[in-house]
Amino acid sequence: MARAYLGEFERTVLMALVRLQSNAYGIPIRAEISKRLGRDVNIGAVYTTLDRLHEKGLVSSRWGGPTRQRGGRAKRYFEITAPGEQALRESLLAVSRMSGDWAAAKG
Repeated sequence: MARAYLGEFERTVLMALVRLQSNAYGIPIRAEISKRLGRDVNIGAVYTTLDRLHEKGLVSSRWGGPTRQRGGRAKRYFEITAPGEQALRESLLAVSRMSGDWAAAKG
């Protein structure tokens, strides 16, 4: 598989999946990101990003059973894959290297 480059929001969504583990579906993902970033996040942006990450093979998904609370609709749960973990690790390392260089230059 070719190296997957992550955008900032893709990286953020993957980090939310890691934090939420088995409870990672749209609304909790959005809430986790909003809480951590301190700003509102559009649910459509979350789902668009999840779809893109799924197409890249960086997340997998499964359907839960339908629930009465959701009017009989099922939840789609997401999980980071091994390639997703690798891409996230590489992306965080790159950010760390860049920010460390910047901090040293400003220090």
